[in-house]
This record gives sequence, C-alpha cells and structure tokens, in this order.
Amino acid sequence: QVQLVESGGGLVQAGGSLRLSCEVSGRTFSSYAMGWFRQAPGKERDFVAATRWSALNTYYADSVKGRFTISGDNAKNTVYLQMNSLKPEDTAVYYCAAQVDRGNYYLRVSAAYAYWGQGTQVTVSS
Repeated sequence: QVQLVESGGGLVQAGGSLRLSCEVSGRTFSSYAMGWFRQAPGKERDFVAATRWSALNTYYADSVKGRFTISGDNAKNTVYLQMNSLKPEDTAVYYCAAQVDRGNYYLRVSAAYAYWGQGTQVTVSS
C-alpha cells in the first residue's frame, strides 16, 4: 500500500517561511514524479511544484516561482517544499502527490497523480 504523509504546515506571518515534508512509503519511486498542489477554500486544487526522483528537473507555478523550492531525498523517500516570502494568498491546504512519470505536461495535471497525501494546512497572516 502506497502512502504519502505530509507534515510541516502551520501558521506564519507574511514574509515568513515554512518547509513542508512528504514521506513516501510502500515502494521505491525511482521512476515516479512528485508534485505539490494546494487548495484554498472555495477554489480548485492548483499545481504548485513538481520534480522527478530520477532527475534534477523542477517545475513551478508562476505564482510561486522564485519563492518556493521543491527537492527530494531519495535515501529518505521524502520530498520537501521550502516556502519563503510567504503571502496571505498562499494560505491553503497543501497536498503531496505521486504519479508514474508520464512527461512534462502531466506534471501540472492533478488527475494524472494516482497517490495523494492527506494534506497539511498552511495559513499566512497579514
């Protein structure tokens, strides 16, 4: 059984930083891609960032580019999302997800991800 468990969310003031972690268990994800998505109340789930275990490629939504960094630790089967210069509009539930790597286009598509974590709340106060 594949499981993704997020941690690291919380309340932070605007301009602050948080680091989210996503621990993956159940199998080796060397051929998988990992993504972070977020969903604010009343809004759709949006792509935030993605990476591949097998490469150093990273991909970001325009709204977080330059502020957020996705990275992975293969030895720990853990993916991270470092979030700096946080803004109130970053407030959302953040989800970690995994997919069999299907190419760059699908990295930004939530429906392409087969496995999801339970989500962790990030609240940025102004």
